[in-house]
Amino acid sequence: MKNSIGGKSMIVRLELQAERVHFGQLITVITENGGDVIAIDVIQTGPEGSVRDITVTAAEQAHTDSILRAIREVPGVKLLHASDRTFLLHLGGKIEMKPKVPIQNRDDLSRVYTPDVARVCMAIHEHPENAFKLTIKRNTVAVVSDGSAVLGLGNIGPEAAMPVMEGKAMLFKQFAEVDAFPICLNTQDTDAIVETIKHMAPAFGGINLEDISSPRCFEIEDRLRRELDIPVFHDDQHGTAVVLYAGLINALRVVGKSIGQVKVVVCGIGAAGIACTKILLAAGVKEVIGIDREGAITADRQYANPMWDWYARHTNPNRYDGSLSGALADADVFIGLSAGGILKRDDVLRMAERPIVFVMANPTPEIHPDEIEDIAAVIATGRSDFPNQINNVLCFPGMFRAALDCQASTINEEMKLAAAQAIASVISDEERNKHYVIPSVFNQEVVRRIRQAVIQAALRTGVARRTPREFR
Repeated sequence: MKNSIGGKSMIVRLELQAERVHFGQLITVITENGGDVIAIDVIQTGPEGSVRDITVTAAEQAHTDSILRAIREVPGVKLLHASDRTFLLHLGGKIEMKPKVPIQNRDDLSRVYTPDVARVCMAIHEHPENAFKLTIKRNTVAVVSDGSAVLGLGNIGPEAAMPVMEGKAMLFKQFAEVDAFPICLNTQDTDAIVETIKHMAPAFGGINLEDISSPRCFEIEDRLRRELDIPVFHDDQHGTAVVLYAGLINALRVVGKSIGQVKVVVCGIGAAGIACTKILLAAGVKEVIGIDREGAITADRQYANPMWDWYARHTNPNRYDGSLSGALADADVFIGLSAGGILKRDDVLRMAERPIVFVMANPTPEIHPDEIEDIAAVIATGRSDFPNQINNVLCFPGMFRAALDCQASTINEEMKLAAAQAIASVISDEERNKHYVIPSVFNQEVVRRIRQAVIQAALRTGVARRTPREFR
């Protein structure tokens, strides 16, 4: 067992000698070192002492380390075991497969397997579209990654990416009753990834690409969308974009500005930054300036990254060529998808009256919200401990629920815009304010409204191959 527990919550199993230590003394030691005792379970007790499990939460990793050191120094206390609760949750993985019906006799066996299953196989062979009716394809999504851009961890490989993909599968099921399976590929070759996904696509009703590094993610998604007849959705791009736009819809209502009249500065032109820009342009924003490490992206330059060349041609109409601070002069909206601490209070002071500031870098936002609380009209982050969290979970469950229910062949821009409008609509005019422009991920209305709006958009644009009963 390692001495350092990698998390903010742990369970410590302690052997306490009754004559040498009082339990209250131990609790004091834990709290003085930054811990909060939230549960105590007696495992064993006797005249000489007891064994107890104590569940402790701490704000920082350093606190958990100091708590363990302090416990070891208490006379009459023996630390038997320390377990990180997050690691315990992951033991053996977080998901499992269960049959929908039990197999209890030979008749059941013959119907689910041989010989009766042959009739179902031939029904699909003769009419391949029956796969949507008679297999898990109807309600199953593949969550696919190569482990090259995982959260804020970077290129950690396929095995290390699995816990994230499992978590994604859990969210699909929890929020939208979509069955999802995590698949991490042991290759970062673009051609190999495309071919692998194409070969396994017959089993799935949709493909959710996840944590694939830029710019390869653009080509992979583009090729798969052209070559497959099921939806392909790179959530790091489009999920972020949809939820960002939903938040901006309500933020603009709070400040009383029109989307066609605002100046937007996007900082961080990677996969998410490009997708956010595309949805904003589709929504009617006329002036977007993209900023990356080298400054503004402008059509006066040529770039090695082909997506930046696209970006330069479609944004920055006045060809501004300078730094982030200069770009923010009179800007109405700042969208940060870059790195912590790069935005300064003086930069926000340069913005237009009642500025909207979305600082979505994780875990450290581009500027701490407290620094600009008095000057920004609306602030959103990517974190759950501040108001207005831009969280992809608001988008992808409902998006795929809709796409599967109408058997959409793709997810197009109209469907993304519809999803954003649906998310924004969850917050009523009476509820909307600077601290509430994005609904909670646990709001049950979110998936329902996305499903309705996205199916309508799919039917309207001709990509739905099935019309659900309630839309007929």
